[in-house]
Amino acid sequence: MNPSDLKYTKEHEWVRVESGGVCTVGITAFAVESLGDIVYLELPGVGEKLIQEGQFGEVESVKAVSELYSPISGKVAEVNQGVVDTPEVVNESPYGDGWLLKVEMDDASEMDNLMTADEYDRLLASDTH
Repeated sequence: MNPSDLKYTKEHEWVRVESGGVCTVGITAFAVESLGDIVYLELPGVGEKLIQEGQFGEVESVKAVSELYSPISGKVAEVNQGVVDTPEVVNESPYGDGWLLKVEMDDASEMDNLMTADEYDRLLASDTH
């Protein structure tokens, strides 16, 4: 069961709206399980502009390298240096300490393009993910 206070993308990223229009972005437990042990993260720098559904980095695991896609448009306000230095934190806590970025959201209406936890759970239950 995925946290209900988050919104999700079909590429398995999540976003949580914090105060002041800042969003926290990460990858889902499903993504973490699919990837296996994460060994490297390539993330954008503070101040970089993200576009909803645009690529913003890569995650490398013992199994594969996967692209990361932004759930929301905005400017990177903070990068979680902890996961850059110790990528396995994402495996241990994808919805907690393993967050990737904080983003200053450009347009809150973009959240309507994302899935709720129930919709994301249904996607995972189907064969289309």
